[in-house]
Amino acid sequence: METAQKNEAVTEEAIRAASEQYRNGPLRAVTDSVIQNGIADTAVSREAVVRMSRLFSDEIEPMTITDQKKSGRCWIFAGMNVLRYYLNRTLRLKDPEFELSQAYVMFWDKFEKANYFLESVIETAKEAKTSRVVMWLFANLLGDGGQWDMLVSVVRKYGVVPKYEMPEAFQSSDSARMNDLLRKKLRRDGVLLRGKAAAGEGPDALRAEKAKMIAEFYGLLCCFLGEPPRTFDFAYRDKDNRFHRDPGLTPLGFYRKYFGSFLDDTVSVINAPTQDKPLGRTYTVKFLGNVVGGRPVTYLNLDSSELERMACRQIRDGSPVWFGSDVGKMSDGKRGILDTDLYRYEQTLHTDLGMSKAEMLDYGESSLTHAMMLLGVDVADDGTPVKWKVENSWGKDVGEKGFFVMSRGWFREYVCQVVVDKKYLTDEQREALKRKPAELEPWDPIGSLAAAD
Repeated sequence: METAQKNEAVTEEAIRAASEQYRNGPLRAVTDSVIQNGIADTAVSREAVVRMSRLFSDEIEPMTITDQKKSGRCWIFAGMNVLRYYLNRTLRLKDPEFELSQAYVMFWDKFEKANYFLESVIETAKEAKTSRVVMWLFANLLGDGGQWDMLVSVVRKYGVVPKYEMPEAFQSSDSARMNDLLRKKLRRDGVLLRGKAAAGEGPDALRAEKAKMIAEFYGLLCCFLGEPPRTFDFAYRDKDNRFHRDPGLTPLGFYRKYFGSFLDDTVSVINAPTQDKPLGRTYTVKFLGNVVGGRPVTYLNLDSSELERMACRQIRDGSPVWFGSDVGKMSDGKRGILDTDLYRYEQTLHTDLGMSKAEMLDYGESSLTHAMMLLGVDVADDGTPVKWKVENSWGKDVGEKGFFVMSRGWFREYVCQVVVDKKYLTDEQREALKRKPAELEPWDPIGSLAAAD
């Protein structure tokens, strides 16, 4: 009978052998540079930097760069940027600095997330507090992050307003302290609901209690962000310097009048080549959302080449593309470059770091961490997209005046999601979109953008 082996501790002999290997190996030669300059500046490839020029065959005229500051609202900023470019195209706005209020969307997103969380607490009230789902719910509530379909749900219910109608507040631009307090409040309320459920109170009694909690939460949000406007006058000048005023609009009326079905025609397409997500199928994530009864978070999983094709066509037709990616990998915020060949880490450190995209997603090496917008593409003569122009929301001092250039290799490796008009789908893909989505667990990496803070 085979006996289980004990775990073996690292011995002094093993440390001496490792030290000798280091001292006699190639790493010794680069150590001083890494210590003095850092691994990034030591390993950066000048060839890659030179190759990533700022010329693009197809490019949408940029508006001014936005700045989410100390908040995790990238998905809202990218979404409001997509909408303002649409408005700029249809109304020919004179002011390139025109923005839609990100604080307004943030307010209603957090309000709806509070209700969504408390409803989820009621739904799972009979599960043990040690249940992985219950533990996940209480650990991942009310972040600044979100998903495209969550943005659509908020905007379709509450509309949008120009930024001058609900400007930034201190806590919208620096949200950490606000989020901590709001999370503590919601956890307290969630514990209270679970206690009432354990005492035998039914769903109706729990929801009556929840209504009081939501009313109080609304007041807290007003204190932090200001109360959202109910009506406003929309005024602007067009590029011919003609003045326009549209008085007495509601936020929802403004959205319906000036954007129509624009958001309804969009679809979220992902590339997640993991074994549990066969291509050509739709997916959703359990307990991922904000508006109860809103647009379900749905993804169509396709090969990366299809994401390239659709994004390229949409840009060439004059519309930017919202996308989600793992922005921290192989990126340089000073130079504004996203490129898998940017840093020669393996050659510099004489080690193997290779993992497939599927392995990185499966084992926590990669996930969706940031949403941005594609504003341009450089297409080769054979139709291949060589590089992409990216509009970020970190202000003009990050990247090249706020913009990044992304290589095709980086797109394929670290872009997991693009949002495009449904007209760019094939007939087969449209049929796949009609099928019932497979449900992924709440902690699946495809939903991780909603956890950003």
